[in-house]
Amino acid sequence: MSGHSKWHNIKLKKGKVDAQRGALFTKLSKEIILAAKNGSSDPEANYRLKMAVDKARTNNMPLENIKRAIGRAAGAGEREIEEIRYEGYGPAGIAVIVDAATDNRNRTASEIRFLFSRNHGSLGETGSVSWMFASRGVVAVDPGKLSEDELTEKALVDGVIDVRYGPSTSSGQAAEVVTQPQALMAVKDALEAQGVRVTSAELAMEPTQTAHPDGNEAEKVLTFLDALEEHEDVQRVYSNADFDDAQLEALA
Repeated sequence: MSGHSKWHNIKLKKGKVDAQRGALFTKLSKEIILAAKNGSSDPEANYRLKMAVDKARTNNMPLENIKRAIGRAAGAGEREIEEIRYEGYGPAGIAVIVDAATDNRNRTASEIRFLFSRNHGSLGETGSVSWMFASRGVVAVDPGKLSEDELTEKALVDGVIDVRYGPSTSSGQAAEVVTQPQALMAVKDALEAQGVRVTSAELAMEPTQTAHPDGNEAEKVLTFLDALEEHEDVQRVYSNADFDDAQLEALA
């Protein structure tokens, strides 16, 4: 499990994201709007929209909010939301990719640039760090009583690249099944058919080479990543920073 994913799960365990639920619903709504705008408004006919709706429901977003977001995709007079990807380097030289959704490109670019510079990083050009990442599908699961070997056996499905166990959360053990991008939904369906509880399924950027900040640098990196994720226009943050569990527990 990547360092960033481990950090998120430890924060969940310590209850440090509860206050961010309102902001989370805003981000989920933007993803639904973008997915519906770029395809069918029917989740069963729109792969990306289905993933967005599934994620929203997993996070207990009210059905009325989901329907409203789908409706906004075609709403006349609505300010248009667009997707932008930023790339750059953060503290300790870590590589970072930021996916944002905004109705004001200039404002968001300025604010993201400020977050990079304030945290001893620098925003780069398109392609400056993406060559260090590969597109993957990531299926997050709650394995329950399944051991790592048992989960791996159930994940012997075409398109699966890896199975990763991470630290436990307040709701149980966390694990990820990593897939080829085109196999994401097929793997999700196959796991669910075998009784495995899937908590999310989404496309992600996985680092092909990692950096291992330590000591004071590790804290600076995590502060930077948290600041990016808390920005209202930021949908996803990917980095090549990796940490051991003891580091993350100490900093959480």
